[in-house]
Amino acid sequence: MIEHLFELTDSDLQQLATALRSHRLNLPLTAVGINRLISHDVAQAVATELQQLADQGFDQEQLASMLTLLVTDRKHRANRGATVDLVTSGPEAPGIVNRDTSVVVRELFAVAEKSVLVAGYAVYQGQHVFRALADRMAARPNLGVRMFLDIQRGPGDTSAPMELVRRFANRFRTQQWPADRPLPEVYYDPRSIKPETAKRACLHAKCVVVDGEAVFVSSANFTEAAQERNIEIGLLVRSQRLGEQLVTHFNALVGAGLVERML
Repeated sequence: MIEHLFELTDSDLQQLATALRSHRLNLPLTAVGINRLISHDVAQAVATELQQLADQGFDQEQLASMLTLLVTDRKHRANRGATVDLVTSGPEAPGIVNRDTSVVVRELFAVAEKSVLVAGYAVYQGQHVFRALADRMAARPNLGVRMFLDIQRGPGDTSAPMELVRRFANRFRTQQWPADRPLPEVYYDPRSIKPETAKRACLHAKCVVVDGEAVFVSSANFTEAAQERNIEIGLLVRSQRLGEQLVTHFNALVGAGLVERML
């Protein structure tokens, strides 16, 4: 079984392949060596899976070729038109291999070249969840990032709407977004903070669109628990048509003044 290899990003797979070919990684493989190249969370599992293949007769060049083939296959599938992958969070059932929510979100953010659209209902521990996106914005100054987030009026809170916006914006800057990184454009639905309960609505959409063609729609909020522990289901769709439709939808909300800019 190589189920944990499927969870790695393209960059992770390429780094492992290069290290095997250059003999920066050598058999027998250990978590200590692999941890220098990829996330500590999966280093042990990846080391075990690769070593099991080595025990079956794979040499280092063959292991590297297999990892490169995984990356190539992903790219070819993406180029053949719309593809759909199941993405999950939570415990893994035996024999079932799906891509992991936190890995997919991190990978999408890390490879963005032109634009990123993020819509989310709840954000908590955002400095961890959005780290890859903030780093990508710093590395790509022309990357356009729009986020559509929900502001919630707590029970009994009678604050003026703009006071709720001010507090939310301050929390986002200081607690939910990595420090010393460029800020995205953030929008909210003004109906969500109306004083009258009967007139309120929430921005409940949860999706990511990268470069207008990679679309991730999920039940998972942008919280550490939802990304990594809760039982969540999402679909990663590579479709330019669908991506453009979603971007057009949210941009139309902005153009019509139905959502307002916060930051």
